[in-house]
Amino acid sequence: MRDGVFWVRPLGLAKWGGGQVSGVALCGLLARELERHCPAAGFVPARLTVDMFRAVPDAPIEVRSAVVRAGNRVVVADAQVIQAGEVRTRGTAVFLAAKGDSAGEVWAPKEELPMPDTRLVAPDGDPPLLRSGAAEWTEDLTSGRNPERNVLWQNLIPLVEGEKISPFQRAAAMADVTNLVCHLGTAGVRYINADMTLALSRLPSGPELGLRAEDRVAAEGVAVGTAVLYDRLGRLGTCVVTALANGLR
Repeated sequence: MRDGVFWVRPLGLAKWGGGQVSGVALCGLLARELERHCPAAGFVPARLTVDMFRAVPDAPIEVRSAVVRAGNRVVVADAQVIQAGEVRTRGTAVFLAAKGDSAGEVWAPKEELPMPDTRLVAPDGDPPLLRSGAAEWTEDLTSGRNPERNVLWQNLIPLVEGEKISPFQRAAAMADVTNLVCHLGTAGVRYINADMTLALSRLPSGPELGLRAEDRVAAEGVAVGTAVLYDRLGRLGTCVVTALANGLR
C-alpha cells in the first residue's frame, strides 16, 4: 500500500488467469476497511457480504467506506473497491453487540470437525492442507478432483505487506475459498463465485482455520455452496457463495 492505494502482489492474483485480483484478496481487503468501523470491544462482526460484480484487474486499488447505521447494538457499514473512478466490488458488514448467551438449551450439531495433527503457525503463513473424503491431509490440492466432500485447513499469509492479518480479515479471506471446497470436482473448479456471505458468531482464535463443505445445490449453471468455518476451539460460523458455471476457464 502506498498513499492509501493498494498494489497487488503476485499471490493476490486469481488462479483463473487474466491478471485479475483474487476473491480471497478482495474479501480480506474489504474486511480490513470495514473493521475500522467496529465500535469497540464487545461487538462482533456478525456478517460480511461481498458482491463481486466486476472483475478487478491488476491495477491500483482504492477502498472507500462509510457507516450506514450506528446503534447501541447494531452497526452497519458499507465499503467499495474502486479503480479508475468505477466501483468494482462492494461489501457490507454488520456488527452486533455481544451480551452473553440467552438461557435454555437449543439444538446444535454434535459431530467433530476434522483437524490435522500438524499445527500451522508460521508467522508468514503456511501452504493449505486439503482433505478429500476419508483421505489423509495433503498439500496437493489436485487430490480433491473427485466427487467427495472437501475440507481445507489453512494459516493465511498476511493480507497487506508490513501488517499482521487480523482475525476478521483472516475469516473473510478464508470464506471466499468456499467456492473451492464446495465446487471442486472431477473436472476441477468449474464455477466462479459472484458473491460471498460470511456469518460469524465469534472471531477466530489463533492462526489456523478450517472450512468444510456442508451443502451444494446446482441447476442450469448456477450453484450455491455452503461451508462451515471453524478453528481448533470449534465452529465459528457459516459461509455461502453463489456461483456461475465457468467451463471456459
